[in-house]
Amino acid sequence: MILGLSPLQFAVAVVALVSTVLGLLVGYQAYRGFRRNDSPRMRYISAGLILLTAIPYTVSFVGTLLIRLDLLAAAMRSPIGLVARLVQLCGLVCLVYALYAR
Repeated sequence: MILGLSPLQFAVAVVALVSTVLGLLVGYQAYRGFRRNDSPRMRYISAGLILLTAIPYTVSFVGTLLIRLDLLAAAMRSPIGLVARLVQLCGLVCLVYALYAR
């Protein structure tokens, strides 16, 4: 056991952390492209990538951690999942808007 987690749970936590960091890195690079070119489309791409990757993983990770530490009731698992999926949906909407907006 590592930090009170089984090896599988630890692997899932590491993958979630790496996914969050990579999502933030890609979103930041898109944001830099927006700042460099002052393109509104790049702003939506940047926001969409961050909303699609980094924020949902963070919400799920923190929510699961709070549940495991008994700071939140286990019944909050579904609402936390719903929030994560709604944020992902907003990210997809931003990306679609950036691709099809004139």
